[in-house]
Amino acid sequence: MQKIILFVIAATILISCNMIKYREVYSLTDEVVELLQSEYESFGLLGGKDYVRYTKDNEYKVTPIGRMINVRIERYAEMEEYEDLRDALKSHYSNDSRVHDVFINELGTVMIDCRN
Repeated sequence: MQKIILFVIAATILISCNMIKYREVYSLTDEVVELLQSEYESFGLLGGKDYVRYTKDNEYKVTPIGRMINVRIERYAEMEEYEDLRDALKSHYSNDSRVHDVFINELGTVMIDCRN
């Protein structure tokens, strides 16, 4: 019984840490997801360059491309860090019908797919 309680506590702490760690990333990506629903049909191939945003610590870069959002870590990062970021964003958008998928692209960055 104690192991189960410790596991639940550890899982709660881990989830809370991800929410804090990626809070600003969520805010930036939420803004772009909302713009794709309210103001823009698509940012186009280069149209999103005016909407590129960085977190305050310049750790993450959020770039809209067409109806997708690219999230990149702005320093050398192991694939495990991108997998953690992908998993956190997948969880964040799990109940949002505007987002169809969150995946790691061939270049190694995370993509948020908002295509219809």
